Amino acid sequence: MNAIVQDEYGSAAVLEERQVGRPSINGGEVLLRVRAASVNPLDWHIMRGRPRFIRFVAGLRAPKPPVRGVDVAGRVEALGKDVTRFQPGDDVFGWCEGAFAEYAGAGEGSLLPIPPGTTYEQAAAVPVAAMTALQGLRDLGRIAAGHKVLIIGASGGVGTFAVQIAKSFGAEVTGVCSTGNLDLVSAIGADHVIDYTTDDVTSGDRKYDLIFQLAGTTSPLRLRRILSPKGTLVLSSGVGRLSGIDRIIKAVVASRFVSQRLVTWVTKNSLEDLEFVSKLIEAGTVTAIIDRTFQLSETPEAIRIVEEGHTRGKVVITP
Repeated sequence: MNAIVQDEYGSAAVLEERQVGRPSINGGEVLLRVRAASVNPLDWHIMRGRPRFIRFVAGLRAPKPPVRGVDVAGRVEALGKDVTRFQPGDDVFGWCEGAFAEYAGAGEGSLLPIPPGTTYEQAAAVPVAAMTALQGLRDLGRIAAGHKVLIIGASGGVGTFAVQIAKSFGAEVTGVCSTGNLDLVSAIGADHVIDYTTDDVTSGDRKYDLIFQLAGTTSPLRLRRILSPKGTLVLSSGVGRLSGIDRIIKAVVASRFVSQRLVTWVTKNSLEDLEFVSKLIEAGTVTAIIDRTFQLSETPEAIRIVEEGHTRGKVVITP
């Protein structure tokens, strides 16, 4: 099969399309014919091996396994002997290792049936981004109906899910994005939009119960100015190679001395959370926004675009 293989850390130039053997599966796994996979910041962080502590987990000299890609949607080709939830021919989505390939192995407990009316491309765009949005808003942000929520980076892969999920909880949502994405963020449900290229979000008088920072370099100390006294600032791992870590350190230090909650976390794979989002998709409450789609051979370019941090929704690979 064809797969995108990485033998060393570096830029997208280290990624090479190559013929490799199909992955073997154990008793609790299924073999998928990959129909679509989506790109996440995790993919380029591991590709580059940055921040460097990632290498202690991913591999000291080169990442293992060598094929990138976590989000996947496809058709079940074969079953491990212990699999009971699926049959060959089922269309499923979820997460795995090595999704940027024609075939991938995935654990039975990491997959769900694709919601009716959802394409492979839309399904592949969901897992990591939607689970990040859900966990950040619900579990860390403790979102509730009537909350005033500010989402910084509302037009990105996680941001487009965050806007829709926040609205599903009954929140009043303000999205922050660039000029060219204002219409998109409004169309997916934001009550208000702020153009960060012309307006400083921290200069207004409006206070928010929950701020979800997914992009930008505004410090937690500045964002506290527009956070209600008992509000919560949720910080994702950030953009750029070091800016996210810098924000997290500042938040951890500041949270010891203020009444407001400043929190961060690492997204956890959860079939229960994926099922929660899947039901929202089936109900028509949430839809995946796709920036563009690339062929498998174009994966290096797709990852480069995501690394730049200016996508409108998700970038998808179609083997």
